Amino acid sequence: MTIAKMNPDSSPARTGVWIGIATITMSFAAYTSALMVRQGSGADWQHIDLPKILYVNTLVLLLSSVTIEVGRRRLTAGWLPAGRQDLPASSTSASGMVWLAAALALGLLFVAGQVLAWRSLSAQGLFLASSPGSSFFYVFTVLHALHLLGGIAALGYVINRLGARRRGAPPRSALGAVTLYWHFMDVLWIYLLLLLALRL
Repeated sequence: MTIAKMNPDSSPARTGVWIGIATITMSFAAYTSALMVRQGSGADWQHIDLPKILYVNTLVLLLSSVTIEVGRRRLTAGWLPAGRQDLPASSTSASGMVWLAAALALGLLFVAGQVLAWRSLSAQGLFLASSPGSSFFYVFTVLHALHLLGGIAALGYVINRLGARRRGAPPRSALGAVTLYWHFMDVLWIYLLLLLALRL
């Protein structure tokens, strides 16, 4: 018996997500370093009052992490035995799918909230090129939103394939990989919010 068969979480999808997480982490670490250097190298740094909607968005994203985890657990708890591990049992499928759909909706709501935050800043006359601080705000938040949209697309794909309930639907490891990526987006956003609140 191979390791992949013994551990359903060992898969190319999960490995790919870990590589992606490492890459994204290094990118944001580089941007953080650039922010620190830029802030300390000039007298033109302008303080920015973060839009209050960002804190509401954070609660929305935290809630989405809870819902996707509940959905994953409900689906995998009723996974069919060997030979049919690509499909969840019907008794747990409906409940799990509802939770996954809720996570997807909350993810979209978060992105919509970010758009409101950008509009709030633009209404104050703060755009990408207005000041170094506003530039970093837009870069951090837009890049995070784009990465989250990737997670939303992946979750939508998994929900669609699971809903089809036929062979060829993604294995449980694909759902686990999407969930892992989603939680990472959550942790990354909390880090970014703290960074922006303390540095901008």
